[in-house]
Amino acid sequence: MRTRPTRIDQVIPSIVERDAVSHHTLEAQRVLHSMGFVSEIYACSMGPGLAGRVHPLSDLPRDTSERQWVCYQASIGSPAADTVGSHPGLKLIDYHNISPSELIERWMPHLGEEVRLGRRQLAELAPVAELGFADSEFNRAELEQAGCRHTMVAPLMVDTANFYSPPDQRVVDRFEAARLRGGHDWLFVGQMLPHKAHHDVIKALACARKMFDPEARLHLVGRESCRAYADALRRFVSALGLTGAVEFVGSISPSELSAYYASADVFVCCSDHEGFCVPLLEAMHHRLPIVAYGVTAVPETLLDAGIVLPSKSPALVAAAVQRVLTDHGLCDSLVAAGLRRSRSFTLEGARRAFARAIEQALQGA
Repeated sequence: MRTRPTRIDQVIPSIVERDAVSHHTLEAQRVLHSMGFVSEIYACSMGPGLAGRVHPLSDLPRDTSERQWVCYQASIGSPAADTVGSHPGLKLIDYHNISPSELIERWMPHLGEEVRLGRRQLAELAPVAELGFADSEFNRAELEQAGCRHTMVAPLMVDTANFYSPPDQRVVDRFEAARLRGGHDWLFVGQMLPHKAHHDVIKALACARKMFDPEARLHLVGRESCRAYADALRRFVSALGLTGAVEFVGSISPSELSAYYASADVFVCCSDHEGFCVPLLEAMHHRLPIVAYGVTAVPETLLDAGIVLPSKSPALVAAAVQRVLTDHGLCDSLVAAGLRRSRSFTLEGARRAFARAIEQALQGA
């Protein structure tokens, strides 16, 4: 039997505040400390406010006595993966999915190359890892396909700031004023990246305004991470005659985000690729009914807590949204199912699952 490690360090390509994988990594460090391990976080880059809590990747120690393990937070291609691969310690992979390059590279060639690199690095790391754990069954299956010998699901440790922040009253008041003019409010939350498919939600809104709800509005919340895609979306909105009906909100505070969730009528997701999709949990917690395109991990995250569609044709999405907005019994049942589902993803439960994953890795070693 190998020597039990005294430290389990984490390596992550990039860490910033108010990012799901970054928050998960910081929570994982707290769990590892509570289990008695020395544990530091090492990153290629870090955002402001994290100095002292996170160290440069170049400072990662290389203990050859088997007392140090390394846990890699995998979500993109990075030199960090090569550093982990060459490290003498035993390796763990915490996999958050890597989006396929074909969904991205047309708009962001550099990011397309990064995700291709990430997939290659995953195929190299997976076979030599003691254990791979992932935040969904969809992700776990990808780890297994990449060659990881032992895998399990350990849910994402979600930042609950967006769950419990009081709604910003100014945002609530703006919604109420707009609602006096009629129409329902659609919401989608996610980084403005091409694989999130904001353009398909816009198409569905245009269809709904023609067929059902002429004053319907769409609010797109999330950081504009791809300027070319964001600019194209604005041109698309103008070409469809939807100027004034689609709001590009950008990145906002937890209180403002709570207000959008509290004030919208329906959450609409047409994303092409999700390894988990935290905004679905946020919408469920805020009692917002969900209509979503059922691909990748979306059906697994939702279960019965939303309308899961087999395609995202604009007419189908528009009709599903209209049914949710007009069938009050259906809406109430979706909200109730969403609350039950969101409560199954508690932070304490996710911490326990992460600790179990570490214990399983220790027993396997």
